[in-house]
Amino acid sequence: QVQLVESGGGLVQAGASLSLRCAASQPTASNYPMAWFRQTPGMERDIVAAITRSGQSTYYPQSVKGRFTISRQNAKNAVYLQMDDLKPEDTAVYYCALRSLDNNDYLYTLRGHYDSWGQGTQVTVSS
Repeated sequence: QVQLVESGGGLVQAGASLSLRCAASQPTASNYPMAWFRQTPGMERDIVAAITRSGQSTYYPQSVKGRFTISRQNAKNAVYLQMDDLKPEDTAVYYCALRSLDNNDYLYTLRGHYDSWGQGTQVTVSS
């Protein structure tokens, strides 16, 4: 498995922006699809953004579409999540995920599609 480390979480007020970064331990991470998920206590881990191996296609659920942007820099083995106009309901632990089971240039949107996970970073949005 590829080791992933998230950074950039914190406490902000509603309407503010945050940028999360996920660094992969292996250069080959650039060969694989990646995503960001989030989870609150007692709830399922839900996807907030996904990106193909090439970076040419992205996916967002309606809850964050137009506010969140996922991107990747394969040369730096990193994926980013830019979060704008944050709302209190965005409060959660955010996890970076990578699918190393294959290197298809597809979008994967389910938790079970991913086999490597970071430790998570807390994002708290106050009203």
